[in-house]
Amino acid sequence: MSLKQLLYSFLFICSSQVSYSQNDTDTLKKHDLSGAWRTYFMNTANNGNLKDFTALATGGNIKYEFALNKNLSFGIAGYTSINLGIQDLEIADAATNKLSRYEEGLFDRTNLDHKFLFLLGELYVNYKFRKQEINLGRMKLNSPFVNGQDGRMIPTLVQGVWYKNAENKDIKLQAGIINEIAPRSTGEFYKLGESIGTYAVGRNPDESNSGYAGNTHSNYMAIANTNVSFSKSIKAEMWNYFTHNISNTFYIKPAYNITRSSKLELEWLHQNRVGDGGNKIDSLRYFSNSTADILGIKLQQEFPIATVSLSYNRIFSNGRFLFPREWGREFLFSFQKRERSEGSANNHALVMYIDKTVVLGKTSNLKSILSVGHHWKASVLNPEDNKYAFPDYKQINLDLFFNSTKLKNLKPELLLVSKFSNGDIPDNPNFIINKVDLFHVDFILNYYF
Repeated sequence: MSLKQLLYSFLFICSSQVSYSQNDTDTLKKHDLSGAWRTYFMNTANNGNLKDFTALATGGNIKYEFALNKNLSFGIAGYTSINLGIQDLEIADAATNKLSRYEEGLFDRTNLDHKFLFLLGELYVNYKFRKQEINLGRMKLNSPFVNGQDGRMIPTLVQGVWYKNAENKDIKLQAGIINEIAPRSTGEFYKLGESIGTYAVGRNPDESNSGYAGNTHSNYMAIANTNVSFSKSIKAEMWNYFTHNISNTFYIKPAYNITRSSKLELEWLHQNRVGDGGNKIDSLRYFSNSTADILGIKLQQEFPIATVSLSYNRIFSNGRFLFPREWGREFLFSFQKRERSEGSANNHALVMYIDKTVVLGKTSNLKSILSVGHHWKASVLNPEDNKYAFPDYKQINLDLFFNSTKLKNLKPELLLVSKFSNGDIPDNPNFIINKVDLFHVDFILNYYF
């Protein structure tokens, strides 16, 4: 069934349940126009004679929402990205023939020749009743592994149906089915299986180049989530992602508030292959594992001057953690901006975060997030445990956000990233460029209206 057919069917069902009265007059006129304009500078300084990459983009989004009545509303949003052309990103590094890794993500990475990118990213109908709601169409989705990952010009967007239930204050439920995804850094919606492979594909366990791009067969993904409050101090968040013919990923995150200022969180992720993992042919298969497991622990303490957390994640050696990078950030405890754990097995990560806000006079403040991490990887020569041939590394991030009540619509951000290789690495620049021994800068001007 097409998106248009789904929308028409849903509208018919909802309209049959809606009664009109004089009291609805004001509601029928309600509408909202909102949006954002973003200008994004990005630079990666690679090690030695390896090529540095720079990009500058501008664009934004505009969204219109219209409430037909107190239950039924519609939304539509368009997204743009314009390449201002300060560097030709189609010219590769001479030594490795590698293109940029981060900078191309500001544009359509599947076709860097496109200087102007437009995407009809949202087109949905929303129906609310009591403390429940249903969204049908194209929309944003926020979850630990399928999300907007809004660190480029256009976020990841999904198409399908999504249901929320918040009638019980202690048990929040949501679930949905997705049949198409528009990965960020692309300019269109893809069928679910076709969306996998629009990013780098890495290596098969036998060291051959992965061939799953354009060869992955999957029709839909079903997602379910439950957030439960057992008491004021004990909560748990559970997610399940069933991806047709590829994998099932179960994720649980319990949290315990030790005191008002300290919290302990745990996480466990377990994956199983479903069907043929995307393709019957081994060399074309996306999900090559039988299983994979991750455990994590996080301790957070609020101090008068800052909030500090220390996290540890362990990806076990029974299989590589595989979840399409095209679909969102992976919000594991050890996550740091500009890097992933996906594609790794037999991996350890230890990360500390320091979150501090500095008051700048009466009307403004500067929020800073410092993260320092060490990520112990399997050898780059071990493709079974290291899909993307990523070296063992240390990473330091400093993320700065400026806020002012006088300029409340303007939200500048500065992100500084340093990554350092650790241990012995074979003398091959392919293991270095855009991965380690680099300095990366993002400067973003967001204006919301």
